[in-house]
Formats: sequence, structure tokens, C-alpha cells
Amino acid sequence: MSSFNVVLDACVIFSAPVRDTLFRAAAAGLYRLHFTDDILEEVRRSLINRQKMTEDKAQNLISTMRKEFPESFVTGYNVLIPSMTNDTKDRHVLAAAVRCNAQVIVTQNTKDFPADCLSPFDIDTQTPDEFLVHLYHLAPEIMAQIIIEQAGDLYKPSMTVPELLIILDKHAPTFVKLIQEVMSIEEDAYSWAKTNTPGNH
Repeated sequence: MSSFNVVLDACVIFSAPVRDTLFRAAAAGLYRLHFTDDILEEVRRSLINRQKMTEDKAQNLISTMRKEFPESFVTGYNVLIPSMTNDTKDRHVLAAAVRCNAQVIVTQNTKDFPADCLSPFDIDTQTPDEFLVHLYHLAPEIMAQIIIEQAGDLYKPSMTVPELLIILDKHAPTFVKLIQEVMSIEEDAYSWAKTNTPGNH
């Protein structure tokens, strides 16, 4: 298991395709995933308020994350929140990162974590695209396989690898370009993915 500690902000977990890719990478041992009750509650509320899920489905998703990643929860960070100096609504995220000795916070809202607020703790922020690119360079074969398996596991609707990449491109265009390049180089693997993804026959 990697010792690279990473906190995922709620805005990153909110997006289903990005969440799936990131969680699969954590399960593969490429980094150590961390989140909190506060972060997951923010995800749950956002999914319901933006009408992405019903209350029952949103709660089931949160329960699944708790079950699948019980070691990822950060506790004891609330006492640190008053001493954080970044954007008020995201101080709980930085406090959690400090508490678990995270090296990176993955967030779409990097502006809420100014460098001068992070530097005392030696923590960086990365967008999902930047972090997925980092994971790709760390383990390109594993990340390509994750994308193949992610597409293969999708149903209602089923999705091919190219279709999944089109959706991911909205959130992680640089990462998608790298995946497309490695799959075009490894033509057999790409052909296999296209012909073996459910719903593509």
C-alpha cells in the first residue's frame, strides 16, 4: 500500500466517473485515500440538492463508500479547524489533510486553498486532472487497465471505453489524452476493450 496520503474534496467525489476512477486507483494501492464525515455529508447533500440522486440512492452511495474504505476516514481534525487560514468553508478539508499528514488535496476549488495557507504544512492542491496525470505517470499500465475495467463494469447504460473517455474528458482532459495515446500504441488492448465492453456488440 502506498504511503502517499491524499484527501479528496467533496467536489471531486461528487462526479461519478471521476470518483470511480480515483477510488479504483486507491483500491489498486496507488495512493492512500482520505475523507471525512463532513466531506461525505457535503457530497450527499449536493447529490440530492442538484437532483443527481434521490435521498435513498445518495445515502446508499455514502454507505457503500464507508463500507469499502473504512480505513480512509480522518477523525480528530475538528480541533485544528480554527487555526486554518484558507477559505472558511473549506477549512475542515485542510484540517483533515493536516491531521492525516496528507501530501495533496485533490479539489476543483484550488483557489480556496492559497499557497501561503498550505506551505506551513507542506501540502499541495491538485485538480482531478493533475492528480490523475500523476497517477498515470506513476503506473500507466494500471491506470489504463482501471479505465478498461471501469467501462466494463458500467451498466444502465453500458458504456464502451471511448464513451467513458468522452465523459472523463470534461473533468480530466490531459489524463484522457494520455490514456488514448497508450491505448492507440497498445492497439490490441484497445481493440479488446472496444469489443469486450458490455453493450458494444
